[in-house]
Amino acid sequence: MLLTEGLSFRHSSAFQLDAVDLHIEEGEIVSLIGPNGSGKSTLLRLISRLVRPASGEVFLDGQTIRSMKSLDVAKKLAMLPQMQDHQLDLTVGELIEFGRYPHRSAYGKLSEEDEDIIHWAMTVTKLTNFKNRTLQSLSGGERQRAWIAMAIAQRPKILLLDEPTTFLDISHQLEVMELVKELNAKFGMTVVMVLHDINQAARYSDRLVVLKNGEIQYDGIPHCVLCREMFQSIFDIDAEIYKENGTPFFTPIKLRKEEYV
Repeated sequence: MLLTEGLSFRHSSAFQLDAVDLHIEEGEIVSLIGPNGSGKSTLLRLISRLVRPASGEVFLDGQTIRSMKSLDVAKKLAMLPQMQDHQLDLTVGELIEFGRYPHRSAYGKLSEEDEDIIHWAMTVTKLTNFKNRTLQSLSGGERQRAWIAMAIAQRPKILLLDEPTTFLDISHQLEVMELVKELNAKFGMTVVMVLHDINQAARYSDRLVVLKNGEIQYDGIPHCVLCREMFQSIFDIDAEIYKENGTPFFTPIKLRKEEYV
C-alpha cells in the first residue's frame, strides 16, 4: 500500500536519511521510534511530500507519489504534523470542514455527503457537542482530537501522525491512542505514527520501526523489537523487558555510557 525505495534526504552536514526502504501493508499500525534526531519525523514528511527527497521514491497504491496530483494524494493520505496553530480563529466544525477540501465540487460547496462525513468525524472523535466551540477554548486533548477529526474527514486510506500525544497528560494520551486504535479496527485506516513513548508504541502497534542516525535498525513486531540488545544499541541504556497480557513493555535500568554517569 505504501512503499519507500532508497529514500534519502540530507538536512545538514550533521544529518542525513540514508536509503530507507519501508513497506507498509494495508490495515497496519506502524510506529516509528528512535532517539531524537534519528529521522523519524523527516521520514514521515518525506512520505507525505512535505519535503522532497534527494533520491529514492515513495509509492502509494503502486504509483510514485511525486507523479500524483496533490488532491489525489490528499484523498488517500492525510498527515497530521507535530505542531498545529491552536490560535486559529476557528470553531471545531469549521476546522473539520477543511478536511473535505480535496473532495469538494468545483463550486466549493459542501455536499450532503460532505456534511455526513463531517458529522461522522465529529462523532468518532467525540466532538459533536464541541462543534461551535473555538479551538482556543479547548483543552489540549480536545484540540488534538479536533485536528485528528479534520484529518479523518479526508477519509484517507492512510493516516500519518507525528507525535500525536506530545504535550498531553497521560489520560489524554491514552484517549488519543484509543482513538487511533478504533480508527484502525473499525474503519480500516492504515496508521503510521511517530511516538516517543515506546511502551505505548508497543501496546498499540502491529509493527515497530526503529531508526538511528537516519537508518532503519530494527523492523518487526513489538515482541521481537523490544529486546535488551535494541535498547543497548539504539538508546545506550540497559533495560528490563516484561510482558503483561501478552504485550511487551520495558523499564529503563541505567545508562550505559560512562560519561553520563
